[in-house]
Amino acid sequence: MSTVIRVVDLRKSYGTHTAVAGLNLEIQQGEIFALLGPNGAGKTTTVEILEGFRKRDSGTVEVLGFDPAGQGAEAQSWRDRIGIVLQSTSDAGDLTVLESVSHFAHYYTNAKRAIDVIELVGLSDKATALGRTLSGGQRRRLDVALGIIGSPELIFLDEPTTGFDPEARRAFWALIRNLRDEGATVLLTTHYLDEAEALADRVAVINQGKIIEVSTPELLGGRATSLATVSWREGGQSRQEKSAHPTEFVRELAKRFGDEIPELRVTRASLEDIYLEMIGSGHE
Repeated sequence: MSTVIRVVDLRKSYGTHTAVAGLNLEIQQGEIFALLGPNGAGKTTTVEILEGFRKRDSGTVEVLGFDPAGQGAEAQSWRDRIGIVLQSTSDAGDLTVLESVSHFAHYYTNAKRAIDVIELVGLSDKATALGRTLSGGQRRRLDVALGIIGSPELIFLDEPTTGFDPEARRAFWALIRNLRDEGATVLLTTHYLDEAEALADRVAVINQGKIIEVSTPELLGGRATSLATVSWREGGQSRQEKSAHPTEFVRELAKRFGDEIPELRVTRASLEDIYLEMIGSGHE
């Protein structure tokens, strides 16, 4: 797969505060890539530099083979190839869904048909509804429609499901997967660890302006080989033991009980456990 985003030694400071401190990152075509980190870690600054909205102090940045800090006709052509869905928007409330999407289509040289995009995001039955009458989940779907109307190769999603109920979040996850299956690369920032685990092919943890680790959700921070916690009830009390070989430990318990082990559970560290350990649980 080709590299869609390449960042080498990216640095950005605001006065005496260093927001990004020598960050390195590569994202491949067709990935859903999640950027995780506490508030103030440098996520927003990094993404804004990638989107071309903020200038860097130094370092190399290539997004779809182009420097986002570039200007002129080449920059406009590059913007045609990306889609941006911000954390919250409240514009065009007095336009219908179809009017909003059709209006945004005029900004792009290779726009999809508005009605096709509305169907893709699951708003066909709301095409004639005013933006201000939509629910939070429906409004977020409209935000995505506006972000993908230009047939983007790369989509930036900033906290896409903040405030969603569980059912709406899972429906939105299906939409994001569909966009990936349509051929887009997705860069996702989220505070929800279950969202990153459900969606991302790879995740990067950023803290204090640097990438700590890049891995799959299953392998991040040595998660797959972390000690398992075996818990059970014995003598009227709940007991637990950490083990590198939980199967063997359960066999020993089974021999001791000679039958079913009461309230047996075997768990490994969750993605949230690993994440908090990596950044320091005091951050959030």
